[in-house]
Amino acid sequence: MGDGLDNQTIAKAYARWAPVYDLVFGAVFERGRKAAIAAAEAIGGTGARILEVGVGTGISLPDYAPTMRLAGVDLSEPMLRKAQERVAERRLPNVEGLAVMDASRLAIADAIFDVVVAQYVITAVPQPEATLDEFVRVLKPGGEIVLVNHLGAEAGLRRTFEQWFGHVARRLGWSPEFGFDRLTRWAARHGGVRLVERRPMPPLGHFSLIRFARLAADGGAGALPAAADAVAAGRA
Repeated sequence: MGDGLDNQTIAKAYARWAPVYDLVFGAVFERGRKAAIAAAEAIGGTGARILEVGVGTGISLPDYAPTMRLAGVDLSEPMLRKAQERVAERRLPNVEGLAVMDASRLAIADAIFDVVVAQYVITAVPQPEATLDEFVRVLKPGGEIVLVNHLGAEAGLRRTFEQWFGHVARRLGWSPEFGFDRLTRWAARHGGVRLVERRPMPPLGHFSLIRFARLAADGGAGALPAAADAVAAGRA
């Protein structure tokens, strides 16, 4: 199911955002980021292996406990360069690797992460359902997906505005009409996940933290490179 987005449009948009992303969005999204980190750490526990998809400039990475084992991927090379600089400057040895990857085709082995975190990502990919499928694939059984995202209104004036604003937002790299019902339809179709939590997040409660748990091992797509090696391959 397409959203009028493609990887080229997204990459161009985030190349423009890279120099100013932290300044523009850092404070606005701070509470959502910290809530996602707290959830991931509680789920995984000490020594958990956590994958951040759409790691961007790496703004979240210093906020994780040093006992967490982190990896990050992003489609945007300019954003990822900022993340690599942050890891070097802050001396974060628990960041095991950063790499450029398409979220809907992760070059990572099956079932090796305890938690997949995707902040403000799922409305900024061309194939959200395929991307969510990949999140489940790389999770260990019992692991969880933690999403923080704007979700489109189901009715009313805000929904009308989001539909009107959609063509502008897509040029900026995201789709504002994406609703919670789309996530529930995906979960029902997938069959291997369950919804654990949905709670509103600031600003204005228009964002949500959403958690899905992988229920049990299911068929994988075959062996791919080990996660640390695959992700570290993109590290500066």
